[in-house]
Amino acid sequence: MMTPNQQNTIIFETRFGRILALKEEEIIRIRSIRYAHSERFKKPVVVDASLSSMIIPPEKTPVCPQALSPLVEKMIGATPVERFEADESTQYLSITRPEIISENEKLPVVVWIHGGSHEIGCGDLATADPAEWVKEQHIIVVTVSYRLGLFGFLGGNEERPANLGLLDIIEALKWIKINITDLGGDENNITLLGQSSGGDAIAHLMISEGIDGLFQRLIIQSAPLGLRRKRQKMSAEFLKKTEVLKDEADVLKMMEAYGEFRPSVMKYGLKAAMPFGTQYGHFPLCTEEESVEMWKKNAQKFDVLIGLNNDETAFYLKTSEALNKYFGKGFGLKIMDKTVEKTTALIYGNPAKQFAQNLAEAGGNVYLFRIHSRLKDNPIGAPHCIDLPLIFGNESAWKSSELLKDIPWSRIHENGKKLRTLWAEFARAGKISDSSERPEILELRKI
Repeated sequence: MMTPNQQNTIIFETRFGRILALKEEEIIRIRSIRYAHSERFKKPVVVDASLSSMIIPPEKTPVCPQALSPLVEKMIGATPVERFEADESTQYLSITRPEIISENEKLPVVVWIHGGSHEIGCGDLATADPAEWVKEQHIIVVTVSYRLGLFGFLGGNEERPANLGLLDIIEALKWIKINITDLGGDENNITLLGQSSGGDAIAHLMISEGIDGLFQRLIIQSAPLGLRRKRQKMSAEFLKKTEVLKDEADVLKMMEAYGEFRPSVMKYGLKAAMPFGTQYGHFPLCTEEESVEMWKKNAQKFDVLIGLNNDETAFYLKTSEALNKYFGKGFGLKIMDKTVEKTTALIYGNPAKQFAQNLAEAGGNVYLFRIHSRLKDNPIGAPHCIDLPLIFGNESAWKSSELLKDIPWSRIHENGKKLRTLWAEFARAGKISDSSERPEILELRKI
């Protein structure tokens, strides 16, 4: 039930409480609802909303304390820091839905789990604003913020448990399951959409304890599944070295300091490029040895769409000034291209294919996709994160992005609209018809 208030606000009466929402062109936004609370290094605790008379969004967007990534700032766009407020207990979700939903309609729900190496980002960034998708496809999108880095994805003992960020996401999904129906969503048609480390997180939710009935489908984009194995030693070392920071009251000091303790790529190989992560053998996950069998065991419970961009690691390699100095042209460029191809296959491509095959062999309904650039004069190809503007659109947010500097927006929009249609089709019914129009950049097949 909603009661109109001033012109651009609406109040929803839900079992969670009265929620203040904002009306924009053809959509309604509910910003930053707290779904759980946590103390540092403690499990999330459910919020009892009945204690407040009205749930009103905070002035600034809450974000887990983090160090900005110069690469992300350059390639994707500057973070408007003044609009965010650091909050260690980052259990918030936002909901974007169409303004008009007919009375008995229940819309498919897509839950966005952002990426950022389990270390940076939040659910409410302009570059992942679902408004365009919601309008075009008449779906509901919920974006989730959860603990990151030292707070959410590094642990291993009683004092600092592992996988807290994963437990946050599970609490968010429980909130959605209970409350989304009051906001027009279908609580039995929930699709998780995760990109990069968000894709890694949702792949692991498939084998987590306590997720029964919380979601039906997954869209896993660019998950670095090639970095998921044999991480125990590295995590233990990183945990031990950051012990000196665990009681630091000033989170900004913490953020400045932990960088010097990061594991070395020399010692641990490529996986040290993502030192935070999901940790096997700690609640809610099984041991690493059991993981593949668990995925197979759960294969028939979920519809899965998994894939990657053709030149994922170009995002890191072809944008490096140091590397470009030596490998930017001629024979050097050939070496660079080969390196991008090999590392993309190692970290993203082969593991995604293997993952899809394992599920399909166990009777799962699985699709595998690959996004290509198909532009003649685009040296960077289809790198990591190129799927974001395709899925979310929102041209103004991508204005300063280096990632798109050689690509006309009309091309992103035209391909993006078709991609959004396919992904929404999958979210509605768990399948993509052979007759549905494919964007030219997409390769897609059922496994």
